[in-house]
Amino acid sequence: MADKSFLSWPFFEPRHKEFVQSLDAWAGGAVALVDHSDTDAACRALVRALGDEGWLQHTAAEDGEVFDVRSLCLTRETLARHDGLADFAFAMQGLGTGAISLFGTTAQKAEWLPLTRTGKAISAFALTEPQSGSDVASSTMTATRDGDSYLLNGEKTWISNGGIADVYTVIARTGEAPGARGLSAFVMPADTAGLEVAERLETIAPHPLARLRFTDCRLPASALIGEQGQGFKIAMSVLDVFRSTVAAAALGFARRALDEALARVCTRQIQGATLFDLQMVQGHIADMALDVDAAALLVYRAAWAKDTGAARITREAAMAKLFSTDQAQIVIDKAVQLFGGDGVKSNEVVEKLYREIRALRIYEGASDVQKVIIARQTMAAFLEE
Repeated sequence: MADKSFLSWPFFEPRHKEFVQSLDAWAGGAVALVDHSDTDAACRALVRALGDEGWLQHTAAEDGEVFDVRSLCLTRETLARHDGLADFAFAMQGLGTGAISLFGTTAQKAEWLPLTRTGKAISAFALTEPQSGSDVASSTMTATRDGDSYLLNGEKTWISNGGIADVYTVIARTGEAPGARGLSAFVMPADTAGLEVAERLETIAPHPLARLRFTDCRLPASALIGEQGQGFKIAMSVLDVFRSTVAAAALGFARRALDEALARVCTRQIQGATLFDLQMVQGHIADMALDVDAAALLVYRAAWAKDTGAARITREAAMAKLFSTDQAQIVIDKAVQLFGGDGVKSNEVVEKLYREIRALRIYEGASDVQKVIIARQTMAAFLEE
């Protein structure tokens, strides 16, 4: 049974404990009922189920309010512990429309957020390009002003929900200045003429992913999110909120791996005793428990800081993502080792976790990029003193 003692930490309020208990109970039944044999269909079904039960309400901020980042993190941790695709389905509803929530017009919010928050529309965040992954400032996709509209041309890749989304937030170059200052954000319905799925991307852990091609996609000027030239700021603000939730998902995977390992070592017999009786195995369990608790502290420090008024949590979120995703990989690897041959058997829980965790160390800023961010933020703070 997953440890929930962390909910008594001072980062949380009583409502958070009640929220997790309700979500955990629901996910324990509903997620298992979804057929995962068709990834696209499973993702659609999970979005609908999450929407029907009201869990997607947290994926967008109400007018005049801010995201409840602690609830976002708790949701991702809980869902990831139950099912990686359920976590993915939830997360993309928030990431895909985060720019609309934070910077969108009243009309943009009214059109899309009621649909994404109820699971009636699926959203996606089209940021990454073939030649620029974590280096958003080098994006080359263009958005050219043409009268009262924009023409978008270029490609995006590794787009989560690509091919099944109903709406995309797209970052494109409008050219006010070189680099980061020349990007803008747009909301684009999936049925926009000229938008096509150039390639569906298969990964070791099945998720809906695609490379998208944009050919003279015409959008009205009202599709612009915020102002021209604010695209980089908008994208970073969205990631500032959701990067710590990636860490929370990794924490959920790690917590499940620890639970599976504990169940294994206290029942598996070796030389007339349980695996847990071996001192080396106890050392592995201790390391895993330490990594889980340390990750949780970093995740919920970042979420608490944002919820209590921090304008930016760039350093805190980067630390949480780097540590949680890297250590979750180690925790899960230890769980696989403790399972022996069963650990690499297809569709064993720890085998699926092993495939799920790897991508989290890459997307929304690879681990090496997080180290650069942390170093620069640390130096900036030192120079300000």
